[in-house]
Amino acid sequence: MAIVTRGDRIESIVPAAGLQTPAGAKVVNVKGKFALPGFINSHEHLATPPDRKFAEAMMRRDLYGGVTAVRDMGDDIRAVAELARESLVGEIPGPDIYFAALFAGRSFFDDPRTAAASQGVAPGTAPWMQAIDDHTDLANAVTLAKGTGAVAIKIYANLPGDLVAKIAAEAHRQGLKVWAHGMVFPATPQEVIDARPDTVSHTGYLAYQAVESRPQRYQDREKFPIDPHPFANRDNPVMSALFDTMRERKIILDATNYVYETVERMRAKDPKNSPPPPYCSSQLAELLCAQAYKHRVLISAGTDSFAPADDPFPALDSEIEILVHKVGMTPMDAIRSATLISAMAAGQEKDMGTLETGKLANIVFLDADPLQDISATRKIVLTVKRGVQYPRKDYRPLTKAETAGRL
Repeated sequence: MAIVTRGDRIESIVPAAGLQTPAGAKVVNVKGKFALPGFINSHEHLATPPDRKFAEAMMRRDLYGGVTAVRDMGDDIRAVAELARESLVGEIPGPDIYFAALFAGRSFFDDPRTAAASQGVAPGTAPWMQAIDDHTDLANAVTLAKGTGAVAIKIYANLPGDLVAKIAAEAHRQGLKVWAHGMVFPATPQEVIDARPDTVSHTGYLAYQAVESRPQRYQDREKFPIDPHPFANRDNPVMSALFDTMRERKIILDATNYVYETVERMRAKDPKNSPPPPYCSSQLAELLCAQAYKHRVLISAGTDSFAPADDPFPALDSEIEILVHKVGMTPMDAIRSATLISAMAAGQEKDMGTLETGKLANIVFLDADPLQDISATRKIVLTVKRGVQYPRKDYRPLTKAETAGRL
């Protein structure tokens, strides 16, 4: 086959034999390679706190690793918006960025990350990171968030179910997506699902629906570790009902399996200087994700963490491999999670996620067939983003200066 592009769009996909090359066209020889849509990471954090060198390094590794778009899930939007602009117009190599403004209850804003992501502004008062309660003018709050360039409201923590529903309704009324945590503390997973968000993040949070005792605040979740035994057979009836509802309502699960493994790896390497023990093990998160897959829930591929500094490939490759080897997806379904479904999660499926006439020329060329071995996603030869080529041979590895103190 031949993929014909004009500017930043795919003009046609046709048999190579007999193709009449238009006058003046540039021919790129990818004979024998395997073409996929550009990968999309449905969960990254590029600016908490803002660190320009680090963010650019992560974006460079993403793009040369085949990631042509990401969802940024709640950061200092002042920094993210500039990174998004520069990447969009090609001033720096990186994926397109679609970002959210964050809403949470007032009691959440003692979290130090909120101060780091809104420096110069009192935590909870920035348009991109707002404290919400029953007295908030939600129409005004959503309008302020929309004015930052956000494409979604992320509903994060410490909000009751009725307020989660009101936020979701107002965000949708104003044309924004709604990206929610699977549990919003005290809002239960069922209450979150009933609010009809477009996506829910973190499979482990959903397990709180099937346990007797749940944390009422985000800050207390480590005090309520989830017993994995009721979920061991991948057929927990409470979860089955929840997943069936998600499937029926086409709510996407942003599973983030990789982050659970990341926390466990960090704790094993350096227990004293690592995050607290996770409330949910990686094994449990993967079991729950497998049950969601069994119930045909739409699952996107997000990492919520970055690969180690010495890894030449982005974390999304590991998430895709987890989906195949531990969740039990077919290679094609895992690729679909990292392309079309992640595009749907970002609200960008009209422009990306598949190779089709009229869509953006976001293409990944591999040296081996990922349907035979999913690790072939790392055998990348060329990334094309919006029609611009980024050959893998031109990738510049991360430096210590770029990742110091972060990876």
